[in-house]
Amino acid sequence: MVEIRNVAKEKLAANELAIGVGLRQSRTVDIGKAMKTAGFDWLFIDMEHNSMDIDTAVQISVAAQDAGITPIVRVPGFQHFHATRVLDGGAQGIVIPHVDTPEVARQMVANCKYPPLGHRSVAGAQPVVDFETYPMAEVSKAINDATLLILMLETPEAIANAEAIAAVPGVDALLIGTNDLCMEMGIPGDVGNERVVEAYRTTIAACKKHGKSVGMGGVYTPPLMEKYIEMGVRLVLGSSDLQLMMAAGRERTSALRAML
Repeated sequence: MVEIRNVAKEKLAANELAIGVGLRQSRTVDIGKAMKTAGFDWLFIDMEHNSMDIDTAVQISVAAQDAGITPIVRVPGFQHFHATRVLDGGAQGIVIPHVDTPEVARQMVANCKYPPLGHRSVAGAQPVVDFETYPMAEVSKAINDATLLILMLETPEAIANAEAIAAVPGVDALLIGTNDLCMEMGIPGDVGNERVVEAYRTTIAACKKHGKSVGMGGVYTPPLMEKYIEMGVRLVLGSSDLQLMMAAGRERTSALRAML
């Protein structure tokens, strides 16, 4: 029997918080184990706003899976090979940016899930099953079940289509890219604006109706994070490697300078 653990997906299924950390600066495979120790549930390996290459992304992914933290890669576009190469290499989830319509959502399912949900091409033995060989029907279903497909809503059009996108079989979560949404709304950086709150309401209602999870990115002020979590957000991008490093660095240098 094929057994694949996806910690983030398990937490979402239990209606618990699945807390992620963005990776843009990190390049060594021990980052997964370190972030697991820090309490995070998943890695947001960013290949959209980052120079990280695919080899580094999959090396981090394989090590993260063994460490018990879910490796999820944000790919830079809609082409099928962006997603399938990192999935074949060890990622356990994909984030697709800038999804505005259910048509695009259906194409992303086709890219990322094996039949009957999608049309992902079959690879050989994979790290996600420890390179073991299993009956094809069994392993393809197990991988589908353990793969998180997360679509980012980042425009008013996407929010208006939230219910239609959430209704697409094979989609696991909708993640609001709050900063890009604010830019598109003409309210840059105003992530607590009532129009943004209403966008969360709309998306949460759509996901609740169709049994999908709601994710949040770009919101890092604790009171506002708490508000959206209370509304129903469960997939939380909690911080990034650079953000954490800068905050800790500033705290330490300020403390040291105050000693003299």
